[in-house]
Amino acid sequence: MKICFATNNAHKIEEVKAALGKKFQVVSLAEIGCQEELPETGETLAHNAFQKARYVKNNFGVDCFADDTGLEVVALNGAPGVYSGRYAGEPRSDERNIELLLKNLEGIPSRKARFRTVIALILEGQEFQFEGIAEGEILEKRVGEKGFGYDPIFRPEGFERTFAELSMEEKNEISHRGKAVRALIDFLNQRKS
Repeated sequence: MKICFATNNAHKIEEVKAALGKKFQVVSLAEIGCQEELPETGETLAHNAFQKARYVKNNFGVDCFADDTGLEVVALNGAPGVYSGRYAGEPRSDERNIELLLKNLEGIPSRKARFRTVIALILEGQEFQFEGIAEGEILEKRVGEKGFGYDPIFRPEGFERTFAELSMEEKNEISHRGKAVRALIDFLNQRKS
């Protein structure tokens, strides 16, 4: 069965392909001929994920899954949340997003936060949702060189290192996206077993 992962991130696609084995043929947006930017105008992560998945299903006729991720800081009432990628405005900049977040947290002692990923799946005419959460805290300064986005200032619960200090394998084991993808894969494998 062919299913599209609504991304052109080759690393994400290879990871999912390896986990699903030969039961599903996972294809990228480029492989189905989708070159346009997918819509992301929702007020929630789930809205954005479903918006992207429905766009692919409606325009290309392929079963599909899409994801959206946000960083939710307790002291900022869940901000930046759904706006994590463009927190400091356009054009998107990880550096400016981090600077603004650290500025907004100045003098605030509680720095609890979580990363949350929502995956929307459209399969055989039905819609399903999967979620992964990584609890942690925001540091006062950047630490580490790996990863992307807010990784250098996010230290996951139970760790002394930030996401930007962990190897890709370590991060995938505990990350929000890793948990959501595993839930999706478990579901798909059960459907085809």
